[in-house]
Amino acid sequence: MHYGRFHLGLRTLKTALAVMACIIFFHLTDRGSPMVATLSAVFALREDLPTTIDFGKSRILGNTVGGLNAFFYYLLHQEIANKALAETLLIPLFVALTIIISISLNNQAGIIGGVATLLFITFSIPKDESFLYAFHRVIDTFIGTFFAISMNYVIKSPLEDKTETIHEKLVKISNKEKEIEQLKQEIKELKK
Repeated sequence: MHYGRFHLGLRTLKTALAVMACIIFFHLTDRGSPMVATLSAVFALREDLPTTIDFGKSRILGNTVGGLNAFFYYLLHQEIANKALAETLLIPLFVALTIIISISLNNQAGIIGGVATLLFITFSIPKDESFLYAFHRVIDTFIGTFFAISMNYVIKSPLEDKTETIHEKLVKISNKEKEIEQLKQEIKELKK
């Protein structure tokens, strides 16, 4: 849909609906802020279902690495008296570790999400929270990715529908060709 220079595409609509679904879910479950889930939904939602699933896997893996590193940061941060020094030295170290681990897991697509998760968690951990906070933020990533995948599953683009239709027709043609070959064989047998 075009409005002058503005374009409202199906992917934009699905992204907005995935964000809305996350917000509704968080309100209904009293889960707190849906920030990580909504960001995950936005990052994960791609042009079609297979791409969304692939990117969703990368996002989840990256966020898990980032979330675990945020937990280890928290443990080390608690042991250092000078909190500003701890933050200045440890956060860049864990950023590097998140990147290194992601590359070693062949998950380059999840690096930005993993580092973003690490930074979001490390800079927003409430004073009285710990591992559970990091764990819940990683779960929030799963929730957002789930809603992104759901939107792409429920609302298919016309191109996806066309591709499926073409594929279905090709399968039918192939099956009909097999039937024709069988019928030709039966005719040959009858002529003998």
